[in-house]
Amino acid sequence: MRSSLDENAIARLVARFYDKVRVDPVLGPVFNPAVHDWDEHKRTLVRFWCSVALRAASYRGNPMAAHRPHPIRAEHFDYWIALWRETCAEVLDEAGTAQMADYAERIGASLKLGLGLHPRGRSLGVPIVGIRH
Repeated sequence: MRSSLDENAIARLVARFYDKVRVDPVLGPVFNPAVHDWDEHKRTLVRFWCSVALRAASYRGNPMAAHRPHPIRAEHFDYWIALWRETCAEVLDEAGTAQMADYAERIGASLKLGLGLHPRGRSLGVPIVGIRH
């Protein structure tokens, strides 16, 4: 199945996802102190995801270094992935959802390892409202 993934779809995905993150009771407290300009952060993440999914080569950064100084636990990645999957399904077609979820899973696993976090985090004990399992 071919995806209709393009820069506009990725921009919609990133915007909706990070609008959710900002108000999320689990992820908001991690992201909000770290992100000083949400519009710029979203533009950076659109470049990142376009580079990953579309091979656009528009992102020039170091995700590992960007995440290292923040109080992130393995469980945050698991929660992030569940919310990402939910948002992908809201914004993208089935193939795009599968593609972006797969990329996120692999990137998350790599970041966990690089940050010295246990690959299978414990549950945060917080229900993820609206997440489809």
